[in-house]
Amino acid sequence: MSFLQFFVWGAWLTTIGTYCTEGKGWTFGQFGAIFSTLALSSILMPSLIGIIADKWMRAERLYGLLHICYGGILLLVPNLAWFQSQFPSLSTMPEYDLLYWVIFAGMICYMPTISLSNAVSYRILKMFEFDVVKDFPPIRVWGTIGFILAMWTTNLSGSKANSTQFIIAGTIAILLGIYAFTLPACHPETKTQEKKSIVEILGLNAFKLFGNYQMALFFIFSMLLGAALQLSNMYGDAYLSSFTKGSTVEQYSTIIYSISQISETIFILTIPFFLKRFGMKKVMLLALIAWVLRYGLFAVGGTSFGVISIVLSCVVYGMAFDFFLISGSMYIETTTDSKIRSSAQGLFIMMTNGFGAFFGTIASSKIIEKYYLLPNGQTDWSGAWTLFAIYSLVVAVLFAVLFKQKHQEVDVSKISH
Repeated sequence: MSFLQFFVWGAWLTTIGTYCTEGKGWTFGQFGAIFSTLALSSILMPSLIGIIADKWMRAERLYGLLHICYGGILLLVPNLAWFQSQFPSLSTMPEYDLLYWVIFAGMICYMPTISLSNAVSYRILKMFEFDVVKDFPPIRVWGTIGFILAMWTTNLSGSKANSTQFIIAGTIAILLGIYAFTLPACHPETKTQEKKSIVEILGLNAFKLFGNYQMALFFIFSMLLGAALQLSNMYGDAYLSSFTKGSTVEQYSTIIYSISQISETIFILTIPFFLKRFGMKKVMLLALIAWVLRYGLFAVGGTSFGVISIVLSCVVYGMAFDFFLISGSMYIETTTDSKIRSSAQGLFIMMTNGFGAFFGTIASSKIIEKYYLLPNGQTDWSGAWTLFAIYSLVVAVLFAVLFKQKHQEVDVSKISH
């Protein structure tokens, strides 16, 4: 389940930019709007679907239904013209507008399954008396492996600039949805003893943490980082695909880019050491500096050090991605009241993958379109990546100056949460 959960996302997430800008010739603004549906879906859907799984429906069945719907929606992408012919009211709608709503519908189904897959995994492991802290991380690693192999499949099948990537993802998603119905039953919890308000159910009570200056700063920086977080996924493959036609980088862009995910699996194993040695603030600061390097190295990718700098950029991605998100999760775990801890974790994800990613997606696409699109139709990627590196540097400096957090011992056994 973990393997397929991320396979059906990795098959198109890093290559949809190539599909939209190279395959379809659409503008960065149009692509940015389509990509922003990931962030919009991340803001409310996981909480709403979580309520259904907690109260009314077996989690594994809900998980399966969502994947079947997600897969079916993705299979519409190669058939948008046929879809429009069946519904005359849609015949005058531009293709990119239709794709926006199709991807949005797909993301509404997919994004909640990320947290649902964890919930189902935890429930089944406990059901069979496994140790969640010990046994879940090795299972979750297969998700990253699935993401990597999906990227390779899309690249080696020649699908990174065409709609076949969505056929791959959609078909496997439907199979995953069917498979989910064979999993052990994960019944809704029936032991709820206290009534909760809709505010508590949706996790909105965690917003009171903004009344604490330090926590407010943390969430603001989480949003600022979230704005930079998806830039790699948005533009990474499109950038590598812009290299000289027939070059190794252009031909195997997605495979080279997958070094980022391989790095992620390695750096996650080093987090206990870094947290214990340096403390949360320094580890999170290292992550922000790694984002500067990530984009700075991409910026010099077109020079004689091109391939080396791109590979190094992919290597530091693991530190950039893991160190802030996991250390940030640990910061919440150790500084918030246990009664709102789950809500606070949800707010953290909402600020990074939701609001931050949305604003970053829209702003970056508009900026590239206005300032870095050359008269000959090519993109000044070096200038764009340099701007993103400067942005990350400003965020890192502000974080170092404004955010206060004393070094303390960390219970690394909680990292898997």
